[in-house]
Amino acid sequence: MAKYLLLEHYRGAPSAVNDVPMDQWTPEEISAHIQYMQDFADRLEGTGEFVDGQALAPDGVFVRYDGEGRPPVTDGPFAETKDLIAGWMMIEVDSYERAIELAGELSAAPGAGGQPIHEWLEVRPAHPH
Repeated sequence: MAKYLLLEHYRGAPSAVNDVPMDQWTPEEISAHIQYMQDFADRLEGTGEFVDGQALAPDGVFVRYDGEGRPPVTDGPFAETKDLIAGWMMIEVDSYERAIELAGELSAAPGAGGQPIHEWLEVRPAHPH
């Protein structure tokens, strides 16, 4: 079994086919999207492939160390110009092919008009401990 991180991006990834920003969706479209994601996670919990996941807010900052006794340096928030992670899901699967298959299913989550978003998801293997 290997762990993979599936990353959803607000921006920075290639444009989705159904590329309508979530802030322009109707409440029903948002509810349908969240329900799809929950059903997907529930199904993977049933197969033992779900590890964890979380949606993330679009506002965030970069932080770095700036030397002994000095406060950390922050960059932002500049949400309009940064490559932002919208959410993540950690899965544990038998193969890379299965990780790709599941990422494809997650990419079909509905968006505007109830149509699949066809968003690009980043699939990253986790290093074993």
